[in-house]
Amino acid sequence: MVNILVVEDDIKLNQIVCAYLRNNGYAAKGCLNPREAYDLMYNNPYDLIISDIMMPEIDGYEFAETVREINKTIPILFMTAREDIKSKQKGFQAGIDDYMVKPINMDELILRVGALIRRANIMNEKKLTVGNLIMDADATTVAVNGEEIPVTVREFNILYKLLSYPKHTFSRAQLMDEFWGIESETSLRAVDVYITKLRDKLSGCDGFKIITVYGLGYKAVLQ
Repeated sequence: MVNILVVEDDIKLNQIVCAYLRNNGYAAKGCLNPREAYDLMYNNPYDLIISDIMMPEIDGYEFAETVREINKTIPILFMTAREDIKSKQKGFQAGIDDYMVKPINMDELILRVGALIRRANIMNEKKLTVGNLIMDADATTVAVNGEEIPVTVREFNILYKLLSYPKHTFSRAQLMDEFWGIESETSLRAVDVYITKLRDKLSGCDGFKIITVYGLGYKAVLQ
């Protein structure tokens, strides 16, 4: 069973999140601050952490940085009232994997938790297989029907991101921020160019399609 640690100083919200996670098949343990979380993590293995940012003594940023020093791969999801881009940027720089703004939609939380767990499992395996396509994260290679397809590192990373979260739509801005950097002055149309290249190179794949979500961005749909 997947074990999830919820670090949230709002007792009622903590209880609601834990209850919802349990009702969806996860083992969830709640605590009210990072100090409690450190003690729990020392004695118990967890597969994912959900954390608030605004907590007394130790905030979520410091907590995430400390966790990352100890565990490079455990998924961390921030659940916070802060919705400004600087707070999000600071969170991702601290090492988190996803970010949700309160009030939290519990059904969306479950979807994101599932995606993070799935991605973590994929990263641990270092290989992603979809139909006749195999992506090797260690070698940064893509093969279709056993034949290697030449891709750039950025093309590899974009494809890996889309296939790690099938059916999830990523906006051009999201992909630009992650793979070009938030400070990049490159046009969002550069994302379209990369998607076109990936479609051309992977036209022989039978396990998925990269779909344009008009007005939003792109998603991978499994076949």
